[in-house]
Amino acid sequence: QVQLVESGGGLVQAGDSLRLSCTASERTFRTYAMGWFRQAPGKEREFVAAIRWSGTSTYYSDSVKDRFTISRDNAKNTVYLQMSSLKPEDTAVYYCAADNNFGSWSSREGDLEVWGQGTLVTVSS
Repeated sequence: QVQLVESGGGLVQAGDSLRLSCTASERTFRTYAMGWFRQAPGKEREFVAAIRWSGTSTYYSDSVKDRFTISRDNAKNTVYLQMSSLKPEDTAVYYCAADNNFGSWSSREGDLEVWGQGTLVTVSS
């Protein structure tokens, strides 16, 4: 069964940067859109960013736009989330996901095909 494994989470201070990675266990995921969601303590999971299989298109939630960058290296079956200017409100478990469809991830959370287990990011003030 295909697996997504996130890494790179940790404790940082406000204003710091951090890069998350998500590696897929199979090469077929090179053809999938991939992206990130997050779930803060006591809140619902929310969309963060998504990237087309080719890496040529991306989109972000308004809360992270201009601070976070999603990218991918298909040779490594890996998607990245570069997070800059981190804020305490970015504290959350960050989940990687993969799906055949690139569009409308913010409204299709329940339909996405594969999920990782999550990695915790804690931003202290």
